[in-house]
Amino acid sequence: MLLSVVVPIFNEEENIRLLHERLCGVVKKLNTELEFIFVNDGSRDNSLAIIKLLAAAHSNVKFIDFSRNFGHQIAVTAGLDIAKGDAVVIIDADLQDPPELIAEMFVKWQQGFEVVYAKRKERRGENFFKKFSAKLFYRVINKMISF
Repeated sequence: MLLSVVVPIFNEEENIRLLHERLCGVVKKLNTELEFIFVNDGSRDNSLAIIKLLAAAHSNVKFIDFSRNFGHQIAVTAGLDIAKGDAVVIIDADLQDPPELIAEMFVKWQQGFEVVYAKRKERRGENFFKKFSAKLFYRVINKMISF
């Protein structure tokens, strides 16, 4: 069984190595093959160089390099287009979402769930005003959509 992990990258040189290391730790627990697909979305830092080093050192690391920044969703779509896995995980490189959750999600997928996703309970660093304004924004949007 092959699990593909698609990682859109935009100026993430500080996180790429640690993310790869943590993802490798997850794979050891899953007893499955894994391919990493890093999609460099026009980064201006050393992200691409780091990804190329990982790809040279690990046969399961692949990458796509965009000529400029096209945006997160286009990067995800490009990764999905070349993913060969029986299942695909999309994760951001900023490490705000723990890669270790992939193990629990993978088990759910093996149990027969077609789509498995995680929902964040809270974000670090969000103060009362940020939470309140976001809640207000989504209430307004939902009312606009319901018309």
